[in-house]
Amino acid sequence: MSSDPQVSNDDSQAIALKVREEIARRRITRQQLAVDARISLSTLEKALSGRRPFTIATLVRLEEALGLSLRGRPNVNGSAMAETITSLAPENLGSYSRPAVTWIEGAYLTLRPSFGDSSAVYAYRTEIAWDEATSSLAFREAERLDHAFTQWGQVSIPHQSGHIYLVTNRHGQFRLVVVSRPLINGEMLGILTTLQAGRGAQLIPVSTPIALIPIKKAKKVHFGRIAAGHAAYTEYSAILRRSVDEPFALLLSPGRR
Repeated sequence: MSSDPQVSNDDSQAIALKVREEIARRRITRQQLAVDARISLSTLEKALSGRRPFTIATLVRLEEALGLSLRGRPNVNGSAMAETITSLAPENLGSYSRPAVTWIEGAYLTLRPSFGDSSAVYAYRTEIAWDEATSSLAFREAERLDHAFTQWGQVSIPHQSGHIYLVTNRHGQFRLVVVSRPLINGEMLGILTTLQAGRGAQLIPVSTPIALIPIKKAKKVHFGRIAAGHAAYTEYSAILRRSVDEPFALLLSPGRR
């Protein structure tokens, strides 16, 4: 018999109902959910049918796979039955719950190549936090030399792609950052697509590697244009190269591999 603690029968029934609703809403199969949660289909089927209570380990894996909390706060009778989650992001942002994304909240050192000098690194700050008004994660940049171009917007975390999207939409003009889920030290690597100022009023689409590193994990933080010879240049440029060398993003053009 497994020594893993089990959820009470009443709580298991409420959790099973929530899981069945998520399966129907997302139009996925039970087999797919079992694979994503790294549990056997037999274990999932028995829990959903009420033949066996959920164990804590199974519940945690299902929450990670679905990207939401299946456990609620205890009610007046002392039961911890799962309840409807009110802090849920819109479907077009991934339908994630606030408890499921607290790990991404915080301040990040953000690195990308400088548009004015492609050999230099441009460093600024990005903060990600829950926005009650939109019921979603939001991001805002700071510590930019070019304050007029500071960006802010919403964060999309769809279950399917395994990536995180920082989306700016200003009157239909989009700017998009696509980065990986956090690595072991919390860094997120990927690509930025935006518009670069050209001659006169001309704007040119541009894509470039980008990296977000938790400021609390950074040894020392430098903002601004980091050129060759700066104390942080070697470290910052190596982080950016990693985005395309490993690769976390591909920059393709005809005739190149």
